[in-house]
Amino acid sequence: MSGRVDSEAPAAIPRPDGAETADPRDEAPDSRDEATAPRDETGTAPLTPSGTAPGEDDHDGSHDLAEVARRARWTAGGAGALLALAGLAAALLRLTGSAPALVGCAYAVGAALCAPASLLGLRGHTRRALWLMVAGVMVMALGDQFD
Repeated sequence: MSGRVDSEAPAAIPRPDGAETADPRDEAPDSRDEATAPRDETGTAPLTPSGTAPGEDDHDGSHDLAEVARRARWTAGGAGALLALAGLAAALLRLTGSAPALVGCAYAVGAALCAPASLLGLRGHTRRALWLMVAGVMVMALGDQFD
């Protein structure tokens, strides 16, 4: 025994007043002081995580999550409605023409899958709406193979 103390200090050293000191190793790796924070092009103002200066407004609206969600809902609703109408029109054209009845029915089933996808998309269930639209288009494409 050489009488040396361990080189590894405990994580928190108790102080006489009962409070514990914080271990500097517990700091988050992303926390930076003012000197090492990323700066804007001029080098004067530190940047926020979105890449803008703290007082600067983001004018394009791409970081506004509510706006992004609204766009996704309208896109899913519009795409579902468009695919449902296209499938319905194709079903009517195929059923009135010389194509087998199976083709027209496949287009109608595909349109029937895309119509609720439009409603799901407008209610915010965009992922489910996408999969319903994919299934509807796949049924339409499969039915078209029988023509």
